Amino acid sequence: MESQDLKQAFVTVFGSQADATFFSPGRINLIGEHTDYNGGHVFPAAITLGTYGAARKRDDKTLRFYSANFDDLGIIDVSLDHLTFDPADAWANYPKGVIKFLQEAGHTIDTGFDLYVNGNIPNGAGLSSSASLELLTGIVLEELFNLKLDRLDLVKIGKQTENDFIGVNSGIMDQFAIGMGADKQAIYLDTNTLDYELVPLDLGDHVIVIMNTNKRRELADSKYNERRAECEKAVEELNEGLSINTLGELDADTFDQYAYLIKDEKRLKRARHAVLENQRTLRAKEALVSGDLETFGRLLNASHVSLEHDYEVTGLELDTLAHLAWEQEGVLGARMTGAGFGGCGIAIVAKDKVNTFKETVGKIYREVVGYDPDFYIAEIAGGTHVLERK
Repeated sequence: MESQDLKQAFVTVFGSQADATFFSPGRINLIGEHTDYNGGHVFPAAITLGTYGAARKRDDKTLRFYSANFDDLGIIDVSLDHLTFDPADAWANYPKGVIKFLQEAGHTIDTGFDLYVNGNIPNGAGLSSSASLELLTGIVLEELFNLKLDRLDLVKIGKQTENDFIGVNSGIMDQFAIGMGADKQAIYLDTNTLDYELVPLDLGDHVIVIMNTNKRRELADSKYNERRAECEKAVEELNEGLSINTLGELDADTFDQYAYLIKDEKRLKRARHAVLENQRTLRAKEALVSGDLETFGRLLNASHVSLEHDYEVTGLELDTLAHLAWEQEGVLGARMTGAGFGGCGIAIVAKDKVNTFKETVGKIYREVVGYDPDFYIAEIAGGTHVLERK
């Protein structure tokens, strides 16, 4: 979306000129799924699908939010003095949470503002539209109120909004990838220490195809919080023989030696996924750096198998896409990406096989599931930024 179109849409909705326009990307995660809240490594990248915004500062205490994606809701009016979660405010709870926590961190946000947003991330696709909106709100506030914000602090405010305002017990990966993203590079992140490395994403003659199941995934309503609780309980049990804070601290051998301490088979499977997925992520990064794309692809496949059988967060739609992708010529690897239970998968596909891939996988998916998937080429993008100032 061009900045000019954003400014025009803002005028149409609010009847005045925007002070600035903004873009905040979505993200994919190459590998390292459900490891972020388990203190492991993740390997995400920001993408060119994302959330566009235009905003204008007001001289009263009124906050006005409008989303072209939910135009049936119209303008959502909120007072700056009433920043509490309200289901009636729908998507506007995300920016409300960011404002509240920035204020609590000591930043002065003393007047309202008008915010127009228009995202091209499909709703519920698991490409992190909520974190994209949180970081967008952060840089809107930074710009309008001349805040001196460290980008990592803003990333943490986004996570705090998700955890403490919305009520989803997620890790920091989504906000980190979106806030710190870099052009044509993936982010290898240790979620325990927040040490990270930018890794050039050179796939040679291959591209990343995002495969959207078109099954909506409501994160707060999913079993996401349940999985986290199961892993925390497994850590408690392992600590009868070990001294660890997270599953991400364990290598495969140590886990094998102490797995007998986990009393419940389900928790054993959850913990095994978290430990081995972390090890796969480490190996995948090494494979990508050394140009060993075949190993990289096989690790993606292994990740999906673990998410399907040990973590049990896939389901018919994601499994159908991944399993079909594995059978196609020119595919190095494929897996679900994001929290699961719907949303998207990714496949690493030879450029000259992409059209055949879409056609074949789309046709069989429709026969199995009953409706069409969507496919997009994932272009890797930079992080959240101002597009244009007045």
